[in-house]
Amino acid sequence: MDHKEGAYKVKDLGLAEKGRKRIEWAESRMPVLMKLRDEFSKTKPFDGYKIAGCLHVTKETAVLVETLAACGADVAWSGCNPLSTNDEVAAALAANGMAEIYAWHGQSTEDFYWSIDQTIQPEAPHLTLDDGADLIFRVHSEYPEMAEKIVGGSEETTTGVHRLRAMDDDGKLLYPVFAVNDAETKWDFDNVYGTGQSTIDGILRASSVMLAGKNFVVAGYGHCSRGVAMRAKGMGANVIITEVKPTAALKATLDGHRVMTMDEAAQIGDIFVTATGMKDVIRGRHFLKMKDGAIVSNTGHYDVELNLEELSELSVASREVRENNREYTMENGKKIYILADGRLVNLAAAEGHPSEVMDMSFANQFQAHLALVRQHEAGEPLGPHVIDLPESLDQEIARIKLETMGIEIDSLTDEQEVYATDYSAGT
Repeated sequence: MDHKEGAYKVKDLGLAEKGRKRIEWAESRMPVLMKLRDEFSKTKPFDGYKIAGCLHVTKETAVLVETLAACGADVAWSGCNPLSTNDEVAAALAANGMAEIYAWHGQSTEDFYWSIDQTIQPEAPHLTLDDGADLIFRVHSEYPEMAEKIVGGSEETTTGVHRLRAMDDDGKLLYPVFAVNDAETKWDFDNVYGTGQSTIDGILRASSVMLAGKNFVVAGYGHCSRGVAMRAKGMGANVIITEVKPTAALKATLDGHRVMTMDEAAQIGDIFVTATGMKDVIRGRHFLKMKDGAIVSNTGHYDVELNLEELSELSVASREVRENNREYTMENGKKIYILADGRLVNLAAAEGHPSEVMDMSFANQFQAHLALVRQHEAGEPLGPHVIDLPESLDQEIARIKLETMGIEIDSLTDEQEVYATDYSAGT
């Protein structure tokens, strides 16, 4: 397939050389995905397939895009968040010409959906690759006729998988989607270690404050928020968790964190991070209770976790005091600092997850699409449901990752293999 004419829109093509250096750095830190590229670029299993992707345009994403293209795919890509695109990387992808790319930092809502539409028009894709399910939902809501051609898709995030499972439960999902987020080598590594490190990175870049000794409030105690709490505690912060789920709150307590309601935490917190996927986690009444100088951020996929409309109504002035850091002066004279306008602080104010952990996540993405193609070509298409990746694939990706790290592990003997499934063995 040939790309359509003028198949990119980026901020500045002159940034391409800097972006290429970023991509090459990521390649040097992503051995699993590079191994897949080396193996499958010879057989080109995606030849004849168009893959439309809607995912943060980072240096790591570029490695995935160019891997899919090297393995035969006709790739069209847009960013999945208005503030998460790295313009240097987007320029490098445009200059390379291996894929269509429509992404730039600071998109309006109209720009965002225009970019998605460019990746699926005029020709519908065979496969979709999502981070947040916006592309999938766009197809379902605006172009449902395209679903007949689509072999399947994949979803990268907890938020996106929740949306898709709800669609599946309602019988509204029109084609199969692999829940890549739910693979162990994704959620227990990318979500925990990736989100933890990159969120702290974003907060420090936007504020340059010391974390040690601060009351650090994390909303939620799922995988992403657990990673944030772990890293904040490691830097000397006093971590406070807010939750709505009893078992999650109990885990946080036993992990040594203080647990309380957001109404209580708002009064004593110095730094706040939301990571729940739910809207209005921090709203007007919470902002009113905060200390003068409180720093508030979000690392959940959408910007709805902080109710900034209510904050604006309570404020008499706002100004940007440094990049990705907006000061709101409230009617009572207190100042509240919002990082990255409530968008993903780890991507809007930093570079996203480290390459080493995205290596496994994107290897899962690659394998999910390979499975969809193989099922399709075998005449055994999957039904229109959310599907988990096989556990054996998790273990294979983890095994390769360990090999690239120079780590060896034990294996079961034949006798142990028998014992593992011998239900008659007892005392």
